[in-house]
Amino acid sequence: MNEGANAGIGAPRIFGLAPWAAARAYFAAQALAGATWWASVFTVDEVRRATLGDLDPVLVAAFDLPLFVLASALAAFGVRWAVYIAAPWTAFVAALMTLYATTTQLAGLGAVLMIAAAAGSVLAGMLLLLGGVPARLVLIGPFAFKEAKTAAKVTHLGITITQMLVFWGVFLVLLPLLISWGEDRWRLRLDLPAWVQLCGLALLLAASALGVWSATSMATRGEGTPLPSATASRLVIAGPYRFVRNPMAVAGIAQAVGVGLMLGSWLVVLYALAGSLMWNWVVRPHEEADLEARFGDEFAAYRNRVACWVPRTQARG
Repeated sequence: MNEGANAGIGAPRIFGLAPWAAARAYFAAQALAGATWWASVFTVDEVRRATLGDLDPVLVAAFDLPLFVLASALAAFGVRWAVYIAAPWTAFVAALMTLYATTTQLAGLGAVLMIAAAAGSVLAGMLLLLGGVPARLVLIGPFAFKEAKTAAKVTHLGITITQMLVFWGVFLVLLPLLISWGEDRWRLRLDLPAWVQLCGLALLLAASALGVWSATSMATRGEGTPLPSATASRLVIAGPYRFVRNPMAVAGIAQAVGVGLMLGSWLVVLYALAGSLMWNWVVRPHEEADLEARFGDEFAAYRNRVACWVPRTQARG
């Protein structure tokens, strides 16, 4: 039995595919992309410089072709032990390329591609080997589910505001500034027109308003906070929760996109979009399993009636 089953949840389908099928499809795409990239490295100087800088392509290929391309191809055919080669090697190369690009200002694109490949390899590996992301890797610290203690609404509201300030500071200020700095350091910055920054500001303000509305609704109506470690003791279906089941997540992702546009950073925008995929496929199944366990048919009816991301034009019966 896999970890997803042990956690009491079924692993979600990914782009309509079962977890194991999605993992094999990912490794197949990664093997094909890796082979294509290596062919380009040896035939197109611009590709070699952008992704390897001054590194010797022959030396790197001697390790990467069997440990990345071939191992990914084997994983695509369901060879499980190949995952233990492809995923650690990809993470190791991603770390080295990040260090190399940061110190030399060369091969920044190579660092970005390997970081993305490392994240994808690790997640796909868990899907193939375990059937999902183990709950113990997700439900830790502030994300461990526990109902909030009984307290006055003003107390829950104060805790919620503190949580928001901390999370906004980390995920909307510190991390985007670090990513934007890396983008500059790796010489990947794109010149964007001023109107893009204005659109980013407008999106940030609108999304922040939605976030505040969602958080206050959770604190005042749910008798808890948005964080799982002090989760609401009552199911909240009022306020913005009438339109989507997870307005806090919608707001947070839109805020990060807005910050990325304001900074003129396409990497921050990618960071936001990657966060949406992570939340949807890794965090949300555990959260909804907890809600169903605590609220039963009430949550099931709500989930059937209200969409997760985009408001429905018509409620389903």
